[in-house]
Amino acid sequence: MTNIAAIDCGTNSIRLLISRVEPDGVLTEITRRMIIVRLGEGVDANGKFSEAALTRVFAACDEYAELIKMHEVTRVRFIATSASRDVSNREEFAQGVKARIGCELEVISGDEEAQLSFAGATFALAKEFPGPYLVIDIGGGSTEFVLGDDKPEFARSVNIGCVRMTERHLSEDPPSAESILAATADIEDAISLAAEVVPLEKAVTVIGLAGSVTTVAAMALGLDKYDRDAIHGSVISVESIHRTAAKFLSKTREQRAALPYMHPGRVDVIGAGALVLDLIAQRLHVEYIVVSEQDILDGIAISLAATL
Repeated sequence: MTNIAAIDCGTNSIRLLISRVEPDGVLTEITRRMIIVRLGEGVDANGKFSEAALTRVFAACDEYAELIKMHEVTRVRFIATSASRDVSNREEFAQGVKARIGCELEVISGDEEAQLSFAGATFALAKEFPGPYLVIDIGGGSTEFVLGDDKPEFARSVNIGCVRMTERHLSEDPPSAESILAATADIEDAISLAAEVVPLEKAVTVIGLAGSVTTVAAMALGLDKYDRDAIHGSVISVESIHRTAAKFLSKTREQRAALPYMHPGRVDVIGAGALVLDLIAQRLHVEYIVVSEQDILDGIAISLAATL
């Protein structure tokens, strides 16, 4: 048996999944962690990682390095996504990761990000829902659209993530109607860009991933705490998504922070993430979206196990 570690460093969070690869190739989860580091803070405006953001992500890397050592991990894959594609000081980030984790930083393309997200999302849910599947992965800096059945056939990444849209349009507390309209126009344009490559109308099951989607699901389900098991595989109607997005956008920061299922690092950006999900849901010809707690992190682990 071999222990492997998958690390996904996005615009908003850095996440770790340590798994055991059984003799038959099955992956058994050992531990899963998430730390909000807001690595992409200011990147849209400044084109580089701030020193404060790098300090936060390196502190998280130190914490993950201890877990990797403790669980005697022998293979690690460290993936960076949207924010890391756009910056001028990427090498500083890469050197800091190697010094702490001991592996190379992989800055992957939007297409590869989409493929890994698709693999992670459909790994289990494909047994319960019919294809073709449209996987929607709403990150901090970008959103991936991937369509396929047993494998991805069409993919497009567009620059509408919860951090990017918050910084660009929705920084007021709560955002004004004018700001929401501006964000809506930006998001709708990006969805149209995705639709030029991905035939959205072919989707039979739409699977939504990542923290914005799972937090919308927590509110829609009326949970009194964040419950990963209740959220995974849940079915949320398009109408419920629309109502939930409107609620998030109307609340103050204090009100959002008080919600029992709200992660502290998502308080400032959930309105934008919910709006992205809402506008995508309205564009599609489906009645509901399936929510997955398995995503690109699981896809990374699957890809790593396949190389053993």
